Amino acid sequence: MLTLTESAVEAVRTAIGRASDTPGGLRIQVEAGGCAGFKYVMGLVRDAEASDAVVRFDDIAVFVDPASQPLLAGTTVDFVVALESSGFTFDNPNAANSCSCGKSFG
Repeated sequence: MLTLTESAVEAVRTAIGRASDTPGGLRIQVEAGGCAGFKYVMGLVRDAEASDAVVRFDDIAVFVDPASQPLLAGTTVDFVVALESSGFTFDNPNAANSCSCGKSFG
């Protein structure tokens, strides 16, 4: 399915710890849009949908809807901290191309 690096797991764990409601996990999905055709969408959610794949990384649950699963297969999600910017990055072997922001692919 997909992989979260230890840095990404820690970033999600920190976000969950700061959330006002206790989320059940992180939803990662792919939607049409962005400058390259598809865009990554992430957010903390209370529960998985019945049709979601649930991938666990230690105490972190990641929910992926059926339509996004083939587009995210083999993807590694990392969290990088740099002088220019910090955030999640996606190394997606299914992406034929991507935009310079790294948040969309085609």
